[in-house]
Amino acid sequence: MSAPLVQPRLPRVAIVGRPNVGKSTLLNRLCGSRVSIVEPTAGVTRDRVSVPSRIPTHWGERWVEVTDTGGIGIVDRDDLGADVERQVKFAVELADLVLFVVDAREGLTPLDRAVADRLRGLGKPVLLVANKVDAKGVEWEVDGFRRLGLAEGPFSISALGGEGVRELCERMGDLLPGETSELGPPPPAMKLAVVGVRNAGKSTLINAFAGEERMIVSEIPGTTRDSVDVRFERDGRTFVAIDTAGVRKKSKMADAIEFFSDARSLKAVRRADVVVLLFDVNQPLTALDKKLARYCLDHYKPVILAANKWDLVQREHERQEFIDYVRAELTGMAHAPLLFLSAKHGRGVSEILRLADELWDESQVRVPTGELNRILGRAAESRSPSSLGHRVRIYYTTQVEGTPPTFVLFCNDKDLINKDYIRYLTNRLRDELPFKRVPLHIILRDRERNDEDER
Repeated sequence: MSAPLVQPRLPRVAIVGRPNVGKSTLLNRLCGSRVSIVEPTAGVTRDRVSVPSRIPTHWGERWVEVTDTGGIGIVDRDDLGADVERQVKFAVELADLVLFVVDAREGLTPLDRAVADRLRGLGKPVLLVANKVDAKGVEWEVDGFRRLGLAEGPFSISALGGEGVRELCERMGDLLPGETSELGPPPPAMKLAVVGVRNAGKSTLINAFAGEERMIVSEIPGTTRDSVDVRFERDGRTFVAIDTAGVRKKSKMADAIEFFSDARSLKAVRRADVVVLLFDVNQPLTALDKKLARYCLDHYKPVILAANKWDLVQREHERQEFIDYVRAELTGMAHAPLLFLSAKHGRGVSEILRLADELWDESQVRVPTGELNRILGRAAESRSPSSLGHRVRIYYTTQVEGTPPTFVLFCNDKDLINKDYIRYLTNRLRDELPFKRVPLHIILRDRERNDEDER
């Protein structure tokens, strides 16, 4: 099963406004999940965060793609304000409908006027959304936003509590192109998480996948804060690449934003179909690289080891030396393929997607029970699992699921089978079945003993 074929795109909705008016909270409300990090700090969101969302309309529910953006007019602590605003510009240009969010508690501000000026003459529908109306005494402030002379509204809502959101969605449904029943949910796509330490080149690789600037790229470590899903098409196939914040030691986390970013990176690994563990070939592997590798192993994720910035290495003969170094440092990853690439120049990018497609297919192979038991029977004959003078009997094995390939092994006493023997059985399965490059999960179960077994 390869990555799904391309389907017609969903209508696009962009959420814009000045910093800290509740744009990320509104995105989370519309999609029904905590996708964007919400913090009472201006400038938390930097990249475009796009999520398929199902919204209620007068004619029933319909699917749309909602994009959260960074605050317009942000003064960023890493001096990335211009990059943030360029991402906002891209989101607005691609949108079919724009939600202009303001803060009802603070009332009309000069920066709200500046945002309104940028949206004039846009040539597409704009809805003015007054957020945070759950506070008392804000009705007069909401009416004051009419002085902007732009957009339809204001629609009074509480993105946090949900008040007024349904009425907003129904008006969105009136204005978005296409029939309500025309497009269903987005097609399933292979999820490809790109993880690594800070400044390894993850956002550059995501942009190379998508063929456009979807992520802010900077030499400043920690530019990406959220885990951002980027849906893109390549060679007639649909993929979802998950860009993640670079992990770092807990002792060096500066604030809650970095704490949530780190947690989102690990969550991205858990929900991915294939993980790209990216590292800079010009830097030694760190304890954090090893931690990520171990986390992928613990969750049985197919992994591609991606050595980025290979274009900066002057001596080609160092390739084998580097391969030996990686294999020695990342123990337990001998099955994971290793690629050399330059995300900045697009070298090796197509190879990653091709290989990810192969790993996804490989992880979903199902093995007939009879063949599986013949293989493990021969393995037991070659090397007995007997332990400490006790005889271990393996009755039979069956595959219970794919992704990851999971096998339940029934025996008389699972406590007598150690990790070394499990590793031995795993290697035998790799040798004789098409699971050369994906993790395998073997679960031990005691079979209940009865008189028939004793006889």
